[in-house]
Amino acid sequence: MDIRRRNNVTLTGPEGGEGDGPVVVLAHGFGCDQNMWRLILPALARHHRVVLFDYVGSGASDLSAWSEQRYSSLEGYAQDVVEVCDELGLEQAVFVGHSVSAMVGVLAAQSAPERIGSLVMVAPSPRYIDDEGYRGGFSEQDIEELMASLDANYLGWSAAMAPVIMGNPDRPELGQELTNSFCATDPDIARVFAGATFLSDSRESLKSVNLPTLVLECTQDVIAPREVGAYVHAAIPTSRLVTLDATGHCPQLSAPEATVQAILAFLQEAR
Repeated sequence: MDIRRRNNVTLTGPEGGEGDGPVVVLAHGFGCDQNMWRLILPALARHHRVVLFDYVGSGASDLSAWSEQRYSSLEGYAQDVVEVCDELGLEQAVFVGHSVSAMVGVLAAQSAPERIGSLVMVAPSPRYIDDEGYRGGFSEQDIEELMASLDANYLGWSAAMAPVIMGNPDRPELGQELTNSFCATDPDIARVFAGATFLSDSRESLKSVNLPTLVLECTQDVIAPREVGAYVHAAIPTSRLVTLDATGHCPQLSAPEATVQAILAFLQEAR
């Protein structure tokens, strides 16, 4: 199988080891694709080789490679990450995962520790549903209603939810971009990815993380409230928590300068 074509892998930045830091792998979240990184990509690519890709079922990936069995759990997406890293021969790369991809990165690092040397978690959440002693931001009923609405009318759900997820109501173009991204995803594939995302519980996996880790949270985020950022930080002793002066769940779009500055500072320390 042609992994590069399957996952629409693209490479940018210095070639042949000319960069002054590790390779950076950028992984998008639910309903998105690699285009979501475009505002922070130029700054990262000045000094780092950068790998972008689309999970199978997203963006310009090969949809014929998608299967519900594989992609109904986060392990299937982690397998994509490992196979891309294997294909490119990456060693000790920095994995930058947005939203659910932060937990995908944890699973990928467990599976192939030689491939991933550090983690950057952008608006992560190990569990979206509240639990005893844990606030994920949603009740079980909230998630049941979310999934039912998505099943009933995916395009309508996307138009209603994307602006809420993005936040920044004073910048409606951001919400519209996320809406367009959601709507470009096949509804059946989106339904499976949503289940893998919103019904997941990766809290136990956090306990195994011993890599240098940057946790980026926003001041206001309806998907990953600040209690979640504090939880992830506390669960990973090797992590640093940075609160961005940003609102919404996609700071790489709403606050790209602050987001990339935090990542570059982390990369500088990791050299």
